[in-house]
Amino acid sequence: MAYRKSQAAELSNTEMLKAIGNVLKISFKISPSAIGFKFIGSLLDAVLPLVTAFLAAQTITEITRAFAGESGARETALIYVFLTAAVGLLSTLKGSLSNYIDQVVRFKVESRISDMLYERFVQLDFWRYEDKKSTDLYDKAQDFSSFFAYVFDRIARLLTSLFSVGAAIIALGVVSPWLSVILFAAIIPGMVVQYKLSRFQIKHWRENVTARRKKNYIEYNMMHPDNISELRLYNLANTMLALRKKYRDTDQGARLVFERKFLKWRALSDSLETAVQLGSLLWVVIKIANRQLPIGQFVYVQQLVGTALSSAGSFISEYGSSDEDLAKLRDYNEFMNLPALENGARTLTGLKTIEFKNVSFKYPSNNKSVLNNISFRVDAGQHIALVGENGAGKSTLIKLLLRLYEPTSGEILVNGVNLKDYDIDSWHKVIGVLQQDFARFHFLTLGENVAYGNIHVKESDKRLSGALAAAEADEVVADTPKGLDTPMGTWWEEEGGAELSGGQWQRIALARNFYRQAPIVILDEPTSAIDALAESKIFDRLFDPKNKNTLIAISHRLTTIEGAEMIYVLKDGEIVQHGVHTELAAEKSGQYATMFRRQLKKKG
Repeated sequence: MAYRKSQAAELSNTEMLKAIGNVLKISFKISPSAIGFKFIGSLLDAVLPLVTAFLAAQTITEITRAFAGESGARETALIYVFLTAAVGLLSTLKGSLSNYIDQVVRFKVESRISDMLYERFVQLDFWRYEDKKSTDLYDKAQDFSSFFAYVFDRIARLLTSLFSVGAAIIALGVVSPWLSVILFAAIIPGMVVQYKLSRFQIKHWRENVTARRKKNYIEYNMMHPDNISELRLYNLANTMLALRKKYRDTDQGARLVFERKFLKWRALSDSLETAVQLGSLLWVVIKIANRQLPIGQFVYVQQLVGTALSSAGSFISEYGSSDEDLAKLRDYNEFMNLPALENGARTLTGLKTIEFKNVSFKYPSNNKSVLNNISFRVDAGQHIALVGENGAGKSTLIKLLLRLYEPTSGEILVNGVNLKDYDIDSWHKVIGVLQQDFARFHFLTLGENVAYGNIHVKESDKRLSGALAAAEADEVVADTPKGLDTPMGTWWEEEGGAELSGGQWQRIALARNFYRQAPIVILDEPTSAIDALAESKIFDRLFDPKNKNTLIAISHRLTTIEGAEMIYVLKDGEIVQHGVHTELAAEKSGQYATMFRRQLKKKG
C-alpha cells in the first residue's frame, strides 16, 4: 500500500517535448483525424497572414507603378487584388470549418479522457479513497482531465505561433538577414521572463491544492440548502466567509505578489521589441527613399515584424501555460498508473460457508490494530449478529468481508477458498448491504432510489412493494406528493419534490437492500434512525426462521437482535463472547450482559 512520492513540478525541455508528444499520442488514439486537421490548420493559420501581407505589398507596389504610367501595372495590381480576396475567402472558410471540427474533436477527446479517469478511479483499492495523498493526486488528475482537450488546442496554438514566428523570420531574412537576426534576439528576453513566471505558477499551484479544496468545500457548504439553518443558528456565516477569504488569498495573493515583481522585466523586454520594430521600419523607409526597395516593401516588412513579434508573444504565453498544464499531465499519468484492485478469477456459484480465520487488520494510515486474531464461521442461511461498543471493530470487519480492504494478516474464506481468489463482481452480486453511511440519490425519484438496489433486473411493482413493506417504508411513500415518482429534493427544478427525514431515508435505503433479493444480507446499524416499533417489526422479519437468507447484522440496540442464531461480542478488536442471547445475558459479568443492563437502565 505504499504511495510513490510525487515528482518535482518543473519540466525540463526534454520533458516538455515528451509531454507534448504524449498529449498528441493520446489524442491520436482517441481521434486520429484530429492530429492531421490540427497540424494542417496550424500551418494555414501561420502562412495565410504572411501570404496576405505579401500580396498587399505587391498590390501597393503595382498601384504605385500604375500611377507612374508603367504598362501592365494596373492589370497586375487587379490580379493581386483578386488573389488577396481568394486568400481571404480561404481563410474565412477554414475558420468556419475549424470552429465546428474543434467542437467535435474537443467533445471526443475530453469525453474519453474523463471516462478513462473515472474508470480508473472506481478500480482502485478502497483505502486510497480515504488517503489524503491519493485524493490530492486525484484532484490534480481530474483538473488536468477536465482541460485536456483545451491543452490539445493550446498545443495547436503553440504550433501556429511557432510556425508564424519561423515563417516571418525566414521571410524577413529574404529582405534582410540582419533584420532576422536582430528580431530573433529581441524575442529571447520575453521568453525567459515568462518561463520564470510559469515555474512559480506550477510550484504555487501544487502547494495550494488543500487551500483550494477547502475554499471550494466551504462554498459548497454555504450554498447547500441542508446547511443554511445551522449556519444561521450558530452564526457561522461570517466565520465561513472569513475562512473562504483566507484560503482564497493564500492561493491567489502570493501569485499576484510574485507577478508584480516581474513587471519591470516585462517592461524592458517590451521596450526592446518596440525598438526593434521601430528600427526595422526606419531601415525600410531609408531603403525605399534610396530606391533600393519598392514602396510596397514597407507594408511587407511592417507586417512581417509585427507578425513575428505578436506571434512570439503568443508563443511565449502559450508555452508558459502549456508548461503549467503539461506538468499536470505527470499527475494524470501517475494517477492512471496507480494499481487497480487485484481481482481473482474464480466465480462464486453458491454459498456454503463464510469463515474468518485469524484475521487482524490495521488501516494503512494508522499503526493501531483495529482487529486482532478474529475467527468465526457463518453457515449458509444462518442469522448472526455483531455487537459491541463504538470503535470495537464491527464496521471494519464488514469492510473486510466486502473486500473494501484486505486483512493485514489471516484470511477470509468463502466455501473454503480465500475471498481474494474470487472475482469481486461475482462476490458483490450475492450481497445486499446497508452501511451506516448509505447513499442518498437526490437526483432520482423515490422509486428509482429503491430500484437501484438491483439494476440488472427489470423493475416491477411487485418487487418494489415487497421491498418497501419489508423496510416498513410504505408510509414514507404514502406521505410524499407523487409516491414512487416523487423527486428526492425540493431544490430541483421539478414539481412535487420531497425532503425526507433521516429515518425516512434509512427506510428507503433498507428497502433498496431488500429489493436486491441477495442471498447474503449485511446490515450495519440499519435502523439507528427508525422508531422502535418499526425497528422491532423489521428485525422480527429478518430473524424469522422462515428467512433463508444468510444474515449478518450489526446493532447497538441489543433488544433487536435477540432472535439471532449466534451473537458475537467484540471489544477492542477482539471477540470476547459468543453465543445466543439467553446464554450471553446469563453471564452477569460478561460484556454483553453489561451492555444489556445499561440499555435497559436507560429505557427505565
